[in-house]
Amino acid sequence: MNASNARVLLVHNAYQHRGGEDSVVEAEMELLRDHGHAVEFYGRDNDEVTDASRLSLACQTLWSARTGEDVQRLIADFKPDLIHVHNTFPLISPSLFWAASRARVPVVQTLHNFRLLCPQAMFLREGKVCEDCKGHVPLPAVVHGCYRGSRAATAVLGGMLSLHRMLGTWNNRVTRYIALNDFCRQKFIEGGLPAERIVLKPNFVDFATPTAKVRGGFLFVGRLSAEKGIAVLMDAVRLAPELSLRVAGSGPQADLLATQPAVRTLGALNSEGVRNEMSGALALVLPSIWYENFPRTIVEAFGCGLPVIASRLGALAEIVEDGVTGLLFEAGNECDLAEKMRWAQAHPERMLEMGRAARLEYETRYTANKNYEILMKIYSEAMVAEHAYAQG
Repeated sequence: MNASNARVLLVHNAYQHRGGEDSVVEAEMELLRDHGHAVEFYGRDNDEVTDASRLSLACQTLWSARTGEDVQRLIADFKPDLIHVHNTFPLISPSLFWAASRARVPVVQTLHNFRLLCPQAMFLREGKVCEDCKGHVPLPAVVHGCYRGSRAATAVLGGMLSLHRMLGTWNNRVTRYIALNDFCRQKFIEGGLPAERIVLKPNFVDFATPTAKVRGGFLFVGRLSAEKGIAVLMDAVRLAPELSLRVAGSGPQADLLATQPAVRTLGALNSEGVRNEMSGALALVLPSIWYENFPRTIVEAFGCGLPVIASRLGALAEIVEDGVTGLLFEAGNECDLAEKMRWAQAHPERMLEMGRAARLEYETRYTANKNYEILMKIYSEAMVAEHAYAQG
């Protein structure tokens, strides 16, 4: 089936603190509309959580009756050819997939994090990678209170995952999953999702050829939180005080930045501000201590001809080619990070070469047009698969 004129219902439960996933949803909606698709958006916002009782929130997380009714009405009115889901936690819930299945509308879900395998969504516990719940009933997460330090809240999430695993929601009610890279795809297969339903599509940005600027200093862009490796980054700067670092972002660990005089804080920037900073930096530093799925900041950096210094961990080691589009260091090792930053500072011409290679990688793999081609292929496969299922 040809998906080039498909009517698409996009679904996303927005986060209380805006992040890269929300930006991806907006970018894909704009991409589809730019190519002439009729797009309807169904969203909920986590700000609603503050007005809900704990019991109501728990029930909605497990199964939202409101979602079922809303989606049933949208299908009748908008008549989508396909539903593309991003985040359903906590207010939309997996009841969405059953409403779509009853109406014989194919569903594509992008796997932005590891929520289907890990209640905490990051395979991270006490600052270290943890896969104890992968492919199992998530009792370890409940014991440790992995979701926001609460055993009760983690139990609700674990119950949701277990309930829908038992009902076959994950294996039978989602037509195609989109993994953002090979590393993450393999983790989802190990966790029990059907390999034949998981396809690959990276994130993208629509960037023109960057304007030549004098480059200098290092840049961090992202949420200032533990999993992003902020403490590691500050320790590395402490070891190499001669280096300059600009930090764009906000979050719970913002106070750590004040301990290092070489750090200049920029606050949260809009996309234009981020692009401007990336166009003048020597390298983007990405010191995450968890399995990042596919940080949009990497694609933005590559689009700006900016090499990336990243943790040698999970998908980051797959996306950033050491010595070609950036440098890799041992995750959590501030000494190794400081050494790589010092090397970059001492070899600006090599970093410029890596920046040119990063831009070429962007043009080859991460442009809007390339992403649209991949997305249409995925949509077509999902529509064909659902049609074949409906025909028996």
